[in-house]
Amino acid sequence: MPASSDKTPVQTPSTEAPASAVLVCDWDTARERARAIRYSVFVEEQGVPVELEWDDMDAPSWHALAFAQDGTPVATGRLLPDGHIGRMAVLRVARGTGMGASVLDALMAKAAELGYGELILNAQAHAAPFYARVGFEQVGGEFEEAGIPHIEMRKRLG
Repeated sequence: MPASSDKTPVQTPSTEAPASAVLVCDWDTARERARAIRYSVFVEEQGVPVELEWDDMDAPSWHALAFAQDGTPVATGRLLPDGHIGRMAVLRVARGTGMGASVLDALMAKAAELGYGELILNAQAHAAPFYARVGFEQVGGEFEEAGIPHIEMRKRLG
């Protein structure tokens, strides 16, 4: 893990009912809350096999957690050491409220702070427009991951 602070609160400017706060933190801090969100979204809703959801990349990654006004964690994502953003998940009750955008903004800010030159993600095909709105561009064709169509997308920073 890089030497900068392991718990970076990021206030999220938005006009669409933003999260009251987004916390960027290490896996020890995020583990319980991020796992609960990811399990609900990926395993229960999307049918991703649980053994595919958990990997050894959580520990070395930065994690973002978005919290509703009442303090409930409702969205998460992670930034891997190689510049990949992944495991973006928003609980059903918080979709369309700007929570996912708040998490993505926080992860992009952390990547810029760390000096990353490019971000890479494998977007679920239906979510590609969400990432395109903030400058991610499709690279190559559609492929399947965990039984779900995905598209590789990249964004240059700086």
